[in-house]
Amino acid sequence: MTSASELQDELNQLRELVATLRSALDLSQKENGFLRQKLDALIRKVFGASSEKVSPAQLELLLQLAGAAAPPQPLPVPALEKPVERPPRKRTAPRIPENLPVVEQVIEPAEAIAQPEQWRLIGQEVSEQLDFEPARFLCRRIIRRKYVHASDPDRAPIIAPLPEKLLERGIAGPGLLAHILVSKYCDHLPLYRQEQIFSQRHKINLPRQTLGRWVELGADWLQPIYEAIRTGVMAGGYAQVDETPVAYLAPGHGQTKQGYLWTCGKPRGDVFYRWETSRAADCLDNLLGEEFKGILQCDGFSAYPAFAKRREGIQLAGCWAHVRRKIHEASEQSPLRAGWLLRQLQYLYRIEAHLREEKAGPALRQAVRASQSRPILERLRNAILMFKQSGHHLPQSLLGRAIDYALGQWNTLEVFIGDGRVEIDNNLVENAIRPTAIGKKNWLFIGEAGAGQRGAIIYTIIESCRRRNIDPYAYLHDIFTRLPTMKNHQIPQVTPAAWAKAQRKLQNKP
Repeated sequence: MTSASELQDELNQLRELVATLRSALDLSQKENGFLRQKLDALIRKVFGASSEKVSPAQLELLLQLAGAAAPPQPLPVPALEKPVERPPRKRTAPRIPENLPVVEQVIEPAEAIAQPEQWRLIGQEVSEQLDFEPARFLCRRIIRRKYVHASDPDRAPIIAPLPEKLLERGIAGPGLLAHILVSKYCDHLPLYRQEQIFSQRHKINLPRQTLGRWVELGADWLQPIYEAIRTGVMAGGYAQVDETPVAYLAPGHGQTKQGYLWTCGKPRGDVFYRWETSRAADCLDNLLGEEFKGILQCDGFSAYPAFAKRREGIQLAGCWAHVRRKIHEASEQSPLRAGWLLRQLQYLYRIEAHLREEKAGPALRQAVRASQSRPILERLRNAILMFKQSGHHLPQSLLGRAIDYALGQWNTLEVFIGDGRVEIDNNLVENAIRPTAIGKKNWLFIGEAGAGQRGAIIYTIIESCRRRNIDPYAYLHDIFTRLPTMKNHQIPQVTPAAWAKAQRKLQNKP
């Protein structure tokens, strides 16, 4: 017969078991909630809209549904505020540009052709079509004629020197080399597709190994221009940096490995790329060089603080776009608090939009930010600290991670207030990565590690042309024609910026 003490022990064991099961159930429910948040975020990232823009009306509705009172309004900006005006309608471009060459085709009536003496011309009607002629290969034959002296036949014959070429005994002309580089790095056509196009449409057999050697040749010639662009970006003491992963072939491993295309740019200036096989802080030494000192704007990746810690003269500036992105991801799970934070960030970006419209310089930007943006930052920080201390959001929740990220980056996020040169976010350099992202979807990986830097050089030239509305083919064709006869001190004269300036002078010349 069971004693009372044994029954009490069994009861205590059952209570402990129930408490353990309840604790495990609570933990499972929390983990399930975290997994659902991650799954929802992944679904939005893959299938949802990529834009993070939220209209004021949407924020009002979000806060009203959550039962929130309207937050305080930011200080007015009297010097920059403008009445809301409807943007002017863009003028429609002509369907057929006026600068195109014209090929005329005259069609005569059959009756007039049969009996021209019975018909008199009284006018004509003109209609136009936009047509296209595909590119064509040609053989550029260089003929150098030899001469002997008419009155002195014993004198040695004379002949004009052969023009300098990119490659001794090479058959690739400047136009063909420029076309191959533009097709791969601007139009995103892999070399194997170019090989097929040349063979099937033009009956020209150019193996992709040959095309690859020509790409290497072009990158070698463009290296000095690349260095000139890099020097210009590094000057001034302020640069933005980001990186993107790119797969590359690693012989002996049987599969691709992951490298990184690092991007460094100056806002409203040039941008250059550098290839590295890792994402370590040491890569920044190769990217920035030993001479750079100043403000480096970046995201919260750990390599940047590690680099700034061991390198004197480097100050990190944070990116508010990354903070906004993380808060935006948490807006569905925490609409009240995320919506309020997004509204404050919207006020910050509204001030920046006014500054851009006014084309404000660094001094005016710094003054307006100190008077208008700083109070918003203080309000943001107080709210984030309050949300953190309330304990309503677990550290692994979407809003909890957004709060921890913002607080961890806060010192760098405030840098733009005290320096008018610094942008509010890193979006300008992130936008420079987009052309490379489109390209790697087509060619999938880089042939080998050494080819990565060649691609970085060519991408730098193409992006510099794009930012100045230069036809990259026209630029490369001209540069490849002139480079073999140029000296090193003339390289700054043929950067895309200098080339575009020279072209404008030629067009305005009477």
